[in-house]
Amino acid sequence: MPSPQSLSEADRRLVAAWAADCAERVLPLFEADAPADDRARDAIDRSRAFARGELTAAGEIRRRFVAGRAAHSATSAAGVAAARAAAQAAGVAHMGAHALGAAAYAARAARSAPADHGDAAAADEFAWQLAHMSPHVASALRLLPPLGDDSAGPLGPGLLASGDLGDHIRRIQAALRDTPS
Repeated sequence: MPSPQSLSEADRRLVAAWAADCAERVLPLFEADAPADDRARDAIDRSRAFARGELTAAGEIRRRFVAGRAAHSATSAAGVAAARAAAQAAGVAHMGAHALGAAAYAARAARSAPADHGDAAAADEFAWQLAHMSPHVASALRLLPPLGDDSAGPLGPGLLASGDLGDHIRRIQAALRDTPS
């Protein structure tokens, strides 16, 4: 039986576009650190292509770690987080829960950016993410288990469940619960 964090392929395609949007907002932070490294941009482009039905889940599952390795090219905390946001967006083809990881890493990147204002920048990201979530994306994300409740995926007790990443995902999930379908 698949994990409840997987979502159906149709729902993964919906949330992949939103995850790519979240990651793309902070992509300049990575590109400033590693202008010659196109892996994060490629991951976002592939996430969008998956959302449009141009790529298969199987093909993307094989490639999902490429963008994550791009984080090693970054020289700042914001650049690392931006690369990880792109990697999480790419991971949506495998498991829909990675969309929340993309959003959380985007907020971390915004919080860490030197020109931004820490928690206020992360709050702005949160507001943007909710405002740019279509009703269909919100419905799909509501199908995911609460962070930490299911160990068979990225929302289990691990990296995404801790610290600022976990706080951000919990806020999104609370907002989804509090918003009518």
